[in-house]
Amino acid sequence: MTEFVFRPHVAVIGGGPAGLAAAEILSERGCAVSVVEQMPTMGRKLLMAGRGGLNLTHSEDAAAFAARYGAARPMMQAALSAFGPADMVKWAEGLGQPCFTGSSGRVFPRAMKASPLLRAWLERLAARGVRLLTRHRWLGWDETGRLRVSGPGGAVSWRVDATVLAIGGASWARLGSDGAWRERLEGLGVDVTPFAPANCGFVTGWSPSFCERFAGTPLRGIGLALEDGPSVRGEAVVTGTGIEGGAVYALSAAIRERIARTGHARLLIDLRPALEQAEIATRIARVRARESLSNTLRKALKLSPVAVALMREGGDGPPPRAPQALAARVKGVPVDVTAPAALDRAISVAGGIAWPALDAHFMIRGLPGVFAAGEMLDWEAPTGGYLLQGCMATGRMAGEGAWAWLQDSRRERYPSAP
Repeated sequence: MTEFVFRPHVAVIGGGPAGLAAAEILSERGCAVSVVEQMPTMGRKLLMAGRGGLNLTHSEDAAAFAARYGAARPMMQAALSAFGPADMVKWAEGLGQPCFTGSSGRVFPRAMKASPLLRAWLERLAARGVRLLTRHRWLGWDETGRLRVSGPGGAVSWRVDATVLAIGGASWARLGSDGAWRERLEGLGVDVTPFAPANCGFVTGWSPSFCERFAGTPLRGIGLALEDGPSVRGEAVVTGTGIEGGAVYALSAAIRERIARTGHARLLIDLRPALEQAEIATRIARVRARESLSNTLRKALKLSPVAVALMREGGDGPPPRAPQALAARVKGVPVDVTAPAALDRAISVAGGIAWPALDAHFMIRGLPGVFAAGEMLDWEAPTGGYLLQGCMATGRMAGEGAWAWLQDSRRERYPSAP
């Protein structure tokens, strides 16, 4: 009697973290896996993320971690429970990359680079027989249901047993995430929420002289608040069109929503968050009254030139000189923003495949055997390890979902199979 062998072929579209995570799960289960990536190399956005030290995940407790995904938390919870921060560390160390937790709670590989991790990951996948196809683009499906893929040799049609889509969102198109898949899926009746920039900068009305002098200059050690909204501490950077940086990214969802509702948002920048307003006023009062504003702020508070210029730039008029009033301005320099920066410049995106269009295993309803993961899905999270964790967790969940669906399909097609 011939032994029954079930080795389905699964196509994974997208060679970023979500796609590679799905490929890892499916190859572990014994599937023949082909990863299709349109760029010349795999994991380009991962490599970009690693330029400043690859932030793998965050060490905070599970409830606080899951809350970072906002409205998408109920749908992300299962994926994060199956592959959480501790699992991410174990996975990275399994690839020869020991990790450490920084003072902020963020978790990094000791190498502080993405390239050694990605190289080891790709080698492990290749050793399992995963086909890693670069310079190949997904074209959809033909009239018989075959997957259409174009490569250096032209367009071909594949008959696959399941497909995992992990093509990314619509930011950093030069790294492969161009959002071109949206129209294709909408044409098949899939509900896709419009993209919006997340973890992004915002447009202000800086004067030409301020831009010319300070574009690219950081504002370090500040507090940042959305007026009548949330606040954070961190850093920001003046740009030629506005403001960006970690503190801004942390509030970007709230800022974006305020602009959508009212047409603008007012940010309040605390230039000395470690000092109370009364202490600032006392220090200012000690400086001779005849000193210029710049000298007063430099001598009393050691404010940088960009911070002093911001005092003049932000607000509804010149800075007051009375100590108490000037101290109040230091604790809340108003900066009005009118729009998010360009979508393609955002670190990540909100929007994507709407959650009601997916089942609990991330299969697209109405497209049996087609699963989706990563930034294609409608979720957003702040920087700090939550983005990579979300991509990896959903990629693995989609891989597990595809495998479960394949098992059910096998039993339907081959009832006598073991």
